[in-house]
Amino acid sequence: MRVTLRLILWLVVVASAVVFLFASHEAKQERLQLEEELARRAVVLSESLQDSAEPLLGAGKLDGLKRLVERFADRERLAGVAIFSTDGQTVAVSPRLPAQWQALPETARAAMDQRQSQGAFLEEGEKRWHLQAVPLWKAGEVIGSLTLFHNADYIAQQCANLWRQNFFRLLLHVLLISFTTLLIVQISLLRPLSKTVEWMRGIRLGEGQALEIPKGGLFAPLARELAHLAKNLTAARNAAEQEARLRLAGQTRWTPERLKEQVRNLLKGGPLVVISNREPYLHVRQGRQTRCIVPASGLVTAVEPILRACEGTWIAHGSGDADREAADPSGRLRVPPEEPRYTLRRVWLDKEEEDGYYYGFSNEGLWPLCHIAHTRPIFRVEDWKQYQRVNAKFAEAALDELAGTDSPSVLIQDYHFALLPRLIKEKRPDARVALFWHIPWPNPEAFGICPWARELLNGMLGADLLGFHIQFHCNNFLDTADRLLESRIDWEQFAVNRLGHKTWVKPFPISLAAPPEQTSPVSKENLWKDLGVQAQWLGVGVDRVDYTKGIAERFRAVERFLEKHSNFIGKFTFVEIGAPSRTLLKRYHDLGAELDAEAERINRRFQTRGWKPIVFLQKHHSHEEILPYYRAADVCLVTSLHDGMNLVAKEFAAARSDLGGALILSRFAGASRELKEALLVNPYDIDQVAGAIHYALTMDPGERRSRMAGMRSQIEENNVYRWAANLVTELAQLTPTPSKAPSPAPAAQSRL
Repeated sequence: MRVTLRLILWLVVVASAVVFLFASHEAKQERLQLEEELARRAVVLSESLQDSAEPLLGAGKLDGLKRLVERFADRERLAGVAIFSTDGQTVAVSPRLPAQWQALPETARAAMDQRQSQGAFLEEGEKRWHLQAVPLWKAGEVIGSLTLFHNADYIAQQCANLWRQNFFRLLLHVLLISFTTLLIVQISLLRPLSKTVEWMRGIRLGEGQALEIPKGGLFAPLARELAHLAKNLTAARNAAEQEARLRLAGQTRWTPERLKEQVRNLLKGGPLVVISNREPYLHVRQGRQTRCIVPASGLVTAVEPILRACEGTWIAHGSGDADREAADPSGRLRVPPEEPRYTLRRVWLDKEEEDGYYYGFSNEGLWPLCHIAHTRPIFRVEDWKQYQRVNAKFAEAALDELAGTDSPSVLIQDYHFALLPRLIKEKRPDARVALFWHIPWPNPEAFGICPWARELLNGMLGADLLGFHIQFHCNNFLDTADRLLESRIDWEQFAVNRLGHKTWVKPFPISLAAPPEQTSPVSKENLWKDLGVQAQWLGVGVDRVDYTKGIAERFRAVERFLEKHSNFIGKFTFVEIGAPSRTLLKRYHDLGAELDAEAERINRRFQTRGWKPIVFLQKHHSHEEILPYYRAADVCLVTSLHDGMNLVAKEFAAARSDLGGALILSRFAGASRELKEALLVNPYDIDQVAGAIHYALTMDPGERRSRMAGMRSQIEENNVYRWAANLVTELAQLTPTPSKAPSPAPAAQSRL
């Protein structure tokens, strides 16, 4: 209240001072204008009377002069007229002219002496006068003067009236503006400030965030910083509380803070470089503005805590349409934007390189080759050349970042960079290099289809550590290396010895962060309303639209389920949330249309008014939009034909803090090795999947809760921070060995 009163007082004082000065200035300008106008009228009138008075004075016609001066008395504030001779005698004067002006004034004398018109404002007693005198001529000689006397008191009076009018009018305006400003300040500043103080107090005392911090206006920058500060404070408090609970319970669960400490201790200040195709932050244009967004990626969730802990560097393809503007000339910028902790180095690819390396060799060649999903891989020499060129470009960027550092660590991500480990190792043998392969590794016969299989294997074996999701994929890789390359396989330690260099091959099953707590129940009715469907049971699937995900087989399993259990017709609806992916490739473009047609065929067969069995939402959804479906679903189907891990299965279990819902999981997904409480199925066996749907919907509630509790416990214990810690720990404990370049093979032997 005292702040408000002081603000009001200062506003009134300052406003009054401003109004006073402005009104005074206006009055002064008005006085000058009126004086100029009076002087101008006096000059015109005096010159007019001069023409009449000169002949009369020259002829000595005093009566005529008297009539002349009497006629112009009291006209237009003219107090009188007087005519004087050169010897100072009064020749004629208006009868009402005050006595003090009936003698020769100095102005009249000056006009005769200087032989030109003279004007002046004079103070006489309490009155103000204006005198205008002109010389009278005869035959080129001055014979007298004619003087006009104006009463100028009206000027001061008008200026005073004007000053009062302006002062009070402007004072009223300024006061209205001031009080309006005060009201706006009260609403926009003082109240939000008070609200912010209460909000910060609640955060400090750990009372939650019941109050919402102001988002826009003057508080926008402050709100952003406060939000980040509160987020960090809350995260630190939660981490401390969680650590205390875990210690009390004798558990050792991994958290971001524990991961950071582990990384600091292992790397001992040494640099870490992460290389991936996808960047953790990209800049995109939205209208005239540029936004920095975080792409949905488990990789970002897993690797970012490592880089935040060691101030490392992340090298990635700059794919955002505003990425160049946000980075410096070398492609570097500090991230995250709100709290810079590490460096993002963007590598620029032209369209030909991206088409060949990413869409061509990586996703039309290696992707179907490794997934064995009965889509024929396509290998083109042009794509292979672009793959080599891009791997070399990323190697150049990595070596640039490693320059001047000792014993660096490099963590390479996925099948886009199979050649990169050796390219780096040849130039920096002191570097510890790891490659994590996020997709499956096929058997030797399948991998041998690739015309450049030996070159890919040779590049990968430049790494000190190779990681896969599951041991089965590690075994497949070791078999492949044993079959296709001259090398020695250490099956006891799971390592490959080639050209004096040892590469360890180990499983690191990737996971999620700690499962979030469900803050409020999800209304299934709201979901039905949004979908325009009325049903009782909800099934859900969440995938990229990819031929490896088994979406078509899933649709046919729903069809078979309704055939066998007609009592669920009109009661069970399956919602497939499919994010379009790689639509520039014909196989992916055609797949979207195929799935639309299959869903429509099944719907035409079973749908009734207000209900249909399949809802196919083929568009991108955020995690926040997907979460209500996870939490409301009675069953989630993850029926990949082949998958390295498939985090959707873990996301579903993590979202079910109510221990509800059932998970049907393909035994060909890596997640099936960990989530053994799921209903494991062969996705190609349509009848088995249909039977699993029926079992999930009719399962005993106790069994359902027990299964979900087991899966959630597995995810909580083996979370993404444990994955990252295990990977970095293995890498840091290795002693790097030089990687020798193999002798060039004859052309006939370089193809399989």
